[in-house]
Amino acid sequence: MVWGAFSGSGIGPLHRVNGIMDKHVYKDILQNQMLPHLRAMGRGSVYQQDNDPKHTSLFVKDWFKSRRVNVMGWPSQSPDLNPIEHLWEELERRCANKRAKNCNEKFAQLLSEWNQIPMSTIDTLLNSMQRRCQAVIDARGFATKY
Repeated sequence: MVWGAFSGSGIGPLHRVNGIMDKHVYKDILQNQMLPHLRAMGRGSVYQQDNDPKHTSLFVKDWFKSRRVNVMGWPSQSPDLNPIEHLWEELERRCANKRAKNCNEKFAQLLSEWNQIPMSTIDTLLNSMQRRCQAVIDARGFATKY
């Protein structure tokens, strides 16, 4: 499992998760990976995550509050709107024909491809968000073709 981030400034960190990610592992990722990336973007930056139980636990909510991290409210069951899901698809396409002998080799491949995702891909993804939001509104919350 990996955790990754991106913004309008480009690709952010990709972090390998060993074992099961619980709220404590997630908090450590937030502290050591997300927070430096978010702070580098400057004041007014907003963090987006889905409603996975570890993301919405009181433990994690308190961590965000104590560090004054602005977290975007997010509707449940909304994969059509989650831009990281589309970036995971891009990473999967880029690694589809690569074989790895072990987990370390696979993560090295993922990291290499992650760091090569061009800004144009991120721009296209972010520029599609208005269209995606409108499609969900038009579909009255049901699945869309995006």
